[in-house]
Amino acid sequence: MVEPQADGTARTAVVDSPARDLLGANPSHGVLVRVRTLLPEFTGALQRVAEQVLDDPAAASRATIVELAERSGTSPATVTRFCRALGFDGYADLRLGIASETGRARSAGWTVDIGREIQPGDPLDRVLGQIMAADTQAMHDTASLLDLGEVDRAAAAIATAQRVNIFGASGSALVGEEMQFSLHRIGVPAWAWTDVHNGLASAALSRQGDVALGISHSGETGETIELVAEASSRGATTIALTSFPQSPLAELADIVLLTATQATTFRPDALSARHPQLVVLDLLYVAVAQRTHERSHAAFQRTAQAVHGHKAAKDGAAPI
Repeated sequence: MVEPQADGTARTAVVDSPARDLLGANPSHGVLVRVRTLLPEFTGALQRVAEQVLDDPAAASRATIVELAERSGTSPATVTRFCRALGFDGYADLRLGIASETGRARSAGWTVDIGREIQPGDPLDRVLGQIMAADTQAMHDTASLLDLGEVDRAAAAIATAQRVNIFGASGSALVGEEMQFSLHRIGVPAWAWTDVHNGLASAALSRQGDVALGISHSGETGETIELVAEASSRGATTIALTSFPQSPLAELADIVLLTATQATTFRPDALSARHPQLVVLDLLYVAVAQRTHERSHAAFQRTAQAVHGHKAAKDGAAPI
């Protein structure tokens, strides 16, 4: 099939370089999550190739370049451009990467039946299975996608910061508050802001060496972008936690931590992003605690002792 010339080729250049860097140096790891993450950046024919790969990865791993082009209604040249946008030298490398990934999933016994909508009459054991499958896949994809070097850079910045501001809206605000609580318990001066006015006031007081962490699944939440931009203008190191490497928040930040999601018909992206976000922030928290071990250990001991008296007594004994 001969396709129109206007197939989004120019857009490929946008995806080729910065997104490839953010998604990691080894394109053989997490091929499908790369495709899902970059899907919003593709247009026209490139998008059709991506959707075909995601619809049936096993078939894509067996198809020739001509067969994949025909199934997606494109051309072999477009499939080649698609491969290069993902960081592969050619189609053979893409096929190998997909085959390896789908093979690992089968050998692990994963049940990735998460696209079918849960019906009102479905039993709870099936609902639980669907949720677990979606979350498990998202966790594996996030681990594949995450750049540990960026996590290390973020931990180093937070460990030495005089002030850490955490910004997020709606569900991302809940994730931010969890991170603030964790950092606070080990003596890191952290604040989570959900009100824009208060957040802007705090961001405006940022100085060189402070840290601003912005959390947004889409990376397009206006309030979060504004708060991080204000902190950045005052010299703070900025960190973005998002699922989209080409989003405005990611482009603004000094350090980008990427998460993956498994959207389903019963839980959209924004909700499915929460658990991967918490996992990444938990890793970041532990990395900070490692870097400040003595200080963190002492702080945690003191804070644990301070609240101990409010715990329920055991075996009828009075709380100490």
